[in-house]
Amino acid sequence: MIAVAVDGLRKSYGGVAVVDGLTFTIEQGEIFALLGPNGAGKTTTVEILEGHRRADAGTVSVLGFDPQAGGREFRERIGIVLQDAGFDEDFTVGELVRLYRGLYPRRLDVDAVIEQVGLADKKNARVKTLSGGQRRRLDLALGLVGDPELLFLDEPTTGFDPSARRRAWDLVEGLRDTGTTVLLTTHYLDEAEHLADRVAVISRGRLVAIGTPQDLAAEQKTAVVSFRLPAGTDIGDLPRLEVAPVAEGAEWQVSTPHPAAVVHALTGWAIDRGSELPALSVRRPSLEDAYLALIGADALANGREEDAGPVAARTRRHLR
Repeated sequence: MIAVAVDGLRKSYGGVAVVDGLTFTIEQGEIFALLGPNGAGKTTTVEILEGHRRADAGTVSVLGFDPQAGGREFRERIGIVLQDAGFDEDFTVGELVRLYRGLYPRRLDVDAVIEQVGLADKKNARVKTLSGGQRRRLDLALGLVGDPELLFLDEPTTGFDPSARRRAWDLVEGLRDTGTTVLLTTHYLDEAEHLADRVAVISRGRLVAIGTPQDLAAEQKTAVVSFRLPAGTDIGDLPRLEVAPVAEGAEWQVSTPHPAAVVHALTGWAIDRGSELPALSVRRPSLEDAYLALIGADALANGREEDAGPVAARTRRHLR
């Protein structure tokens, strides 16, 4: 069943297309990540889906509603976790969650939600005493207490320490088990790779790729073989490889579509010398590799090499 359907979505400001013909769907119960660089059109797209902004063209259906015309019935069925929400500083955590709970016909237990986001020990603390990470957890609690069918999560783990991030990931994964649909925007590509069933990558308002994180990563044909040179050797001592190694800090790296052949050549050379290759490893492409290649390729293909940033040279080699 389709929770969100977007077809030919367009939005312009001052004659400049910010969203330029986006088309995608999100399945009910799916965790869907919308990725793209700053200015790609992510925020405008999400605001249209939330009903906070009107599209210039195209059609949008969210839980069967036109977000612009859905009114209260629509808003009661969604939850929104903004990147930076404002709170009344004098409320306690429990008071604020209870207040928000009263706005929805479908309600979760206040104590259960506060515990779910890891704020049980802060239930009676005033908002003004919370740290940045604790405020983000409070954001999550307020977005969840109305038991939404669809939850919009905008950069949900900004300011979290590593352990808090993992707890937040567990929380989001638990929503999948309850059938809640999640639309996630994040700049943490490892977060999207860990959480999302599918991701959509947009650049300058256009869709450049959509699929599972694994499928997008698999489209990148190269793996990276990393190693350090044995003591007493230099790079000129290595056997001839199909791709020249590149220095990365204290290591050397070879980007290749044939990692087994490269490892075979390197290990055979080391064994013949009676030495080892410290830190030898093979890293398969990740979602981050796919994302950087897609964004860089899109920028270069449209004559905007400055948009490709540090991946421009790498992408140029890939395209050749």
